[in-house]
Amino acid sequence: MRDHLLLFINGQRHEVSGRATFVSLSDYLRLHCGLIGTKIVCSEGDCGACTTLVGRPDFARGEFHYVPIDSCIQFLFQLDGTHVVTVEGLRRDGTLNSVQQAMVDCHGSQCGFCTPGFVMAMTGLLEEQETVDENELRTGLTGNLCRCTGYTPILEAGMKSNDAEHERLNELYPAAPLLAEFETLRNEPLALAAEWFGESHVAACPTTLAGALEFLAQHPTATIVAGATDIGVRINKSGRIPPAILDLNRIAELDHVGVGNEEITVGARATWTDILIAIANAPRVASRGKDHRLRPILSDLAEVNGHEVPEQAAPRRHRQDGLGEFARVIATFGARQIRNVGTIAGNIVNASPIADSLPFLYVMDAFIVIAGKDDMRVININDFYHGYKQTDLKPGELVMGVRIPRPKHDDLLRLYKVSRRRDLDISGFTAAVRMQLEGDAITQASIAFGAVGPTVLRAKQTERFLVGEPLTLETMQTAGDIAVSEVTPIDDVRGSAEYRRQLTRNVLLKFYHQTQGHLAPA
Repeated sequence: MRDHLLLFINGQRHEVSGRATFVSLSDYLRLHCGLIGTKIVCSEGDCGACTTLVGRPDFARGEFHYVPIDSCIQFLFQLDGTHVVTVEGLRRDGTLNSVQQAMVDCHGSQCGFCTPGFVMAMTGLLEEQETVDENELRTGLTGNLCRCTGYTPILEAGMKSNDAEHERLNELYPAAPLLAEFETLRNEPLALAAEWFGESHVAACPTTLAGALEFLAQHPTATIVAGATDIGVRINKSGRIPPAILDLNRIAELDHVGVGNEEITVGARATWTDILIAIANAPRVASRGKDHRLRPILSDLAEVNGHEVPEQAAPRRHRQDGLGEFARVIATFGARQIRNVGTIAGNIVNASPIADSLPFLYVMDAFIVIAGKDDMRVININDFYHGYKQTDLKPGELVMGVRIPRPKHDDLLRLYKVSRRRDLDISGFTAAVRMQLEGDAITQASIAFGAVGPTVLRAKQTERFLVGEPLTLETMQTAGDIAVSEVTPIDDVRGSAEYRRQLTRNVLLKFYHQTQGHLAPA
């Protein structure tokens, strides 16, 4: 049992223990290492100014897989066994890398505060592929905000960087010596401890599910961390670190994503990026670590985000079984930096009525797999929530993963998210509508709404009305009236109650118009 972290930053070895293991990566870089090129603006993972590249070992390939993350909401205890590269670490012998030089040449920086984050995000894109087109670049930079330049020179810099030879980080920092040191420690669990103002704090980073459940048995109310995209914000805003933390980052058992013919299985540690890769590779079974290719993902996201083609004209494979609908929503509720660390299990356990994945999981009747020290159980997500931020999880339990029935080829499935911005914004309203038809008659209907009550709402009365009815405009208008009677929205900063009632009607009408193509003769 190790009581310290080991990581490398810009090729330099760092052995960290005590209080420093509990701080955010951005604070450690700036305050402990003097690497102030990593900027802090929002401390919420919204602006991307703090973007750094984190390399996780791929021992099979003998290299690191580098991805951009928001360092302000990533804790150091999550990064044992990784190589972190900051904007200062991109240069060799004082020479700017291809992206940095393109930003200079294209005048892509004005006040300069956001510039390091853009440079790191664009460098991350070129880590994955030789070149990027403009659609891929725009998609890859949705997590970076600039308030000065209007983005045009930044995009020009991104395109110009295609023309220069890019030295990859596995060449700049040979992986072999770092991997050799990490190899000896990869199966060693961590037990970290520190004290603030007389209060003790502990963090466990086990390497097995059994080790995690043993810690939970001793600390049943511990805060469980997977991606930390939510708890990171809460700690930054409150300044309060939980007394006991269980980190799941090193548990390979929870890292899988599988897309089968009947079911999608996702482990609690699998990230949204892993899920998108799995969907892009469907119907093959895809797993984290087997395929890190980025271009298929960026191309798909450019398409489903409407950069190249409208939603209704999305590629045929996005219409066949509904997986593309799920991918389209994933692509808009988090930027790349968030998707690289955020997890579906975190979205579920956070229990927010505006969580973007929940309406889809509700209408698919997904099952949550829950483990405790002495038993395991499975529960339908429709039975998992008991009230606002209240779940069926008991002290000492954790979510192992989720099993999602795969949408059928003849399902009519549409997912909806309404927010002030298209990308990287919190929802003001969400919905999922899933139907099956026999002829023109509706034989099955599943409808879920988010942001219209204390939990995501399954519209049971509306579903019962629809079964047996023809899919017509008049039917959906009546269904909208019934649905409005089922919701109990409130006024808040993201919309009024009346606005949400109108959206409840509108999405059912939109579903009707969107699916007419499915009813037309072949």
